[in-house]
Formats: sequence, C-alpha cells, structure tokens
Amino acid sequence: MTAETESLLNALEHCDMVEIDGLHAFESSLYEDDSLHIELMDGRVSKHWEFSPEQVRAATFDNELQSWLIVGDSGEHRLVVMQAFGGSNDEEEPNENA
Repeated sequence: MTAETESLLNALEHCDMVEIDGLHAFESSLYEDDSLHIELMDGRVSKHWEFSPEQVRAATFDNELQSWLIVGDSGEHRLVVMQAFGGSNDEEEPNENA
C-alpha cells in the first residue's frame, strides 16, 4: 500500500481490522459521511475515537512505518489497517467414489 495508490478512506473501506496507537480495535465504523469511529478495550478501560470526514481525508501514509497518521481532536494517532485471512475445515473434500 502506498500513498500514491491509496487513501485512508479507500483502505478503511477494504479492511477487516484496525489498530490505533498499537491497540487492536474491536469495532471500527466508517459512516456514510466518511466519518470514522473506533472503539476498543484497553484492560478494563473503554476507549473511543471519532474522526471527521476532513480528518480522514487529510490522513497521510507513512511508508516507512506502514501506517497512517491521522490528526484528530485529541492529537496525532497512528492507524494500521489490516486485511484478515482465514481457513476453514468445514468444507468436505469431494468424494470421487460417489
């Protein structure tokens, strides 16, 4: 991912997980107006961030750290957007003898 080919908005639309400031979010929501809401638990403390559409669009990609720098009302934050992959053993192999 590079800043030339991606915007944070596009990356968020296609990601499965978000990390903010080194913490994995259990919920991130990108709303129709392009505002972003992130929520997580840090121990017993619930934390949440809100970013306006302008803040999301102004985010910059740091190629060296492979993360996005976004400036919100509470200061600068590092976002890492990730795509998950998984496997499943639920599917049965086709039986060629049947």
